[in-house]
Amino acid sequence: MELRHLRYYVAVAEQRHFGRAAERLHMAQPPLSQQIRQLEAELGVTLLSRTTRKVDLTPAGSAYLERAREILAAVDAAGDEANRIAAGRTGRLMVGCVGSATYSLLPALAKALRTELPDVDFGFRGEMLSPDQAAALRDGTLDLALLRRLPDSSDLAMSEVRRERLLVAIPQEHRYAHRRRLRVPELAGEGLIIHAGGGRSAMNSLVHELFEAADLEVEVVHEVAETSTLVTFVAAGLGLAVVPEPTSALNVPGIVYVPLVATPGVDLVAATREGDENPVLARALAMLAELADR
Repeated sequence: MELRHLRYYVAVAEQRHFGRAAERLHMAQPPLSQQIRQLEAELGVTLLSRTTRKVDLTPAGSAYLERAREILAAVDAAGDEANRIAAGRTGRLMVGCVGSATYSLLPALAKALRTELPDVDFGFRGEMLSPDQAAALRDGTLDLALLRRLPDSSDLAMSEVRRERLLVAIPQEHRYAHRRRLRVPELAGEGLIIHAGGGRSAMNSLVHELFEAADLEVEVVHEVAETSTLVTFVAAGLGLAVVPEPTSALNVPGIVYVPLVATPGVDLVAATREGDENPVLARALAMLAELADR
């Protein structure tokens, strides 16, 4: 038995007429009658009661019609679902994000994804350190990570989203609060609040590299895991912090942001598992590129 036999039978059963059913199926009547007889022979059951004037369903034929409709509907639904998955219109995607982009890029990305792909199950995890995101990609917890470039990440596919300049977050009452720009040597002796060290944060490594290049020691007064905590500590007057520019989107009172000049800035990159062909992921990356260009 093939699906076409079910479609033929449903057409005849609904039309109660071989001629009209043949027209509906865009085929000749004799082959249609032959196919229905083959179906009955295969089942060993009479499905239709035929006279010269009409076609009726036997009790077995009525029951078979109901089941045939269910099967055809399920097959059609499966095909539609497969097409939507292949087109990236349904599925699941978990997105992670470093702290600074959590407050700038992630809200716009989340809105765009939910608007354009309402049938996709999205999850978002903000304030994740870059090494934690890389580990989550590898174990399948995340599908897309917005992070800083990391060493030993050749197994991940990465593309630059944007380059972000560096700022110094300064308490409002600090002597540097009215400066138009700062350079790394001017931070010598200043207590800094930085992200967690020990290889847990790309920003921690970047700050140390900037100071080493200037032949300076970093005076760390606090290490934190989250950007929101870092900014809160700065607002409380506990120290200064070197941050990517999007951090200023937090708009925490009591902080001034001053550009840190003569520094290369820091890349925000999109990372995925190498070879991941999830169509939803492809759609998300395309939307991310559009948002980054704005």
